[in-house]
Amino acid sequence: MLSALTIFADRRMIVLLALGFSSGLPLALITGTLQAWMTDEGVSIQALGNFALVTLPYSMKFLWSPLLDRFIPPLGSRYDRRRGWILLSQYALMVLTALLAHLSPGSELYAVFVLSLLLAFASATQDVVVDAYRAELLQRVEVGPGVSVAIFGYRLGMLTSGAVALSLAQVLPWHTVYCAMAIVQGIGVLATLWAPQIPTQVSPPVSLKDAVVKPLVEYFRRNGAIEILIFILLYKVADVMATMFTTRFMLETGFNKAEIAAVVKGLGLAATVIGSLVGGLYLARIGMKRGLLLFGVLQGVSNLTFALLAVLGKSYLVMSLAITIDNLCAGLGTAAFTAFLTGLCNRRYTATQYALLTSIAAASRSLLGVPCGALASEVSWGIYFVICTAAAVPGLWLLWVRYERWSAEPRQE
Repeated sequence: MLSALTIFADRRMIVLLALGFSSGLPLALITGTLQAWMTDEGVSIQALGNFALVTLPYSMKFLWSPLLDRFIPPLGSRYDRRRGWILLSQYALMVLTALLAHLSPGSELYAVFVLSLLLAFASATQDVVVDAYRAELLQRVEVGPGVSVAIFGYRLGMLTSGAVALSLAQVLPWHTVYCAMAIVQGIGVLATLWAPQIPTQVSPPVSLKDAVVKPLVEYFRRNGAIEILIFILLYKVADVMATMFTTRFMLETGFNKAEIAAVVKGLGLAATVIGSLVGGLYLARIGMKRGLLLFGVLQGVSNLTFALLAVLGKSYLVMSLAITIDNLCAGLGTAAFTAFLTGLCNRRYTATQYALLTSIAAASRSLLGVPCGALASEVSWGIYFVICTAAAVPGLWLLWVRYERWSAEPRQE
C-alpha cells in the first residue's frame, strides 16, 4: 500500500502540481480579474457581458484536440509530442498576457477582446495536452493522487490570478499586475522543461481522419460504452444543481456579498483542496468503484446542509458548515470522477478522448439551467436542495448495478 509521503513526494507529482497551477492561472485573467480592470476604466456593463464570449474556446476544445493527437510540434522532436505542445501553448500564454498588459480596456476594447480570445484558445489547448500528458504519465494506481495534486495546483493558479492579482491591483497599476502574471506563467514552462518523458511512447495517428474517427470507433467498441457516457452525464448532476443557485439562495437568506465571498474563498477553497487531496489518496487504496460510490453519496448528501440552512434561516455557523462540507465532498467527488475519466482514455488518442469526455461531463451544466431555474421558482429552497440530493441517485444506481459489466479499460494499440 502506497504511503502519502511516497506518492506526493514523487517528482512527477510535483510536475503535475505545477502544470495544474499553469492551467488554472489564465482563467481569471480573462474573466473576473479582467472585469475588475475594465470596471476601473469605465467600460459599460453591456460590454462586460459581451466578454463572456471569450471563454468559448474552453467548451469547444474538442474541435481541435485531434490535431494535438495527430501532429508533433517542432518542439516535440526534443521534448516528445505532449511536452512539445504544452511548451508551445505556455509560451503563447506568456506572450499574450504580456501583450494584454500593454493595452487599455477603456480605449482599446476591441484589441483587448481579440487578445483575450486568443489567450483563452492557448489556455484551452494547454488544458487538453496537460490532461493527456497526465493520463499517459501515471500508472493506474497513481491516477487518483495525480489528479488530486493537479486539482490542487489548478485552484492555486486561480487564486493567484484572482484574489492575489486583485490585491496587487490595489497598490500597483493594472499593466504591472498583468506583466507579473505573465512572468508567473513561467512556472509552468520550468515545470515542463523539468517534466519526465512519458515512459511508453505511443505512435500518433497516421492521418487527421484517423485522429478524428479512430478515437470514437475505439471507444464505442467497448462494452457499456453508451452506459458509461450516461453515467458521466449524471454523476455530477446533484452538485451542479446545488451550486447553480447557491449564491442566490444565500443572498435571499440574508447574507451580503462580502460575507459570502469571505466564506467561499476562505473555507470553501481550503475544503475543496483538502477534499481533492484526500480523495485522490484514498482512491488508490479503496479502488475506483468504491471511491466513486462513496464520494458520490457524500457529494449528494452534502446538499442537505443547504436545506438545513434554509430551514434555520440566517446563521453564520450553519452557512460556514454548509460551505465547508459541500466543498469538501465536491473535492472528493471531483478527484474520483476525474481519475475515472482519465482511465477511460486510450493513450494513442488521449487528447481527443479526454476532451470529448469532459465536454459530455460539462453538458449537464448547460442542459440543467432552464429546468432548474423553473424548479427553484416553484418550490422552497429547502425542498430544492432535497431534490438536488435525490438527483444523485440515478448516476449512483447505474454505477452500482452496471460497473462490473463495463469494459472501461481502453485497448492500448
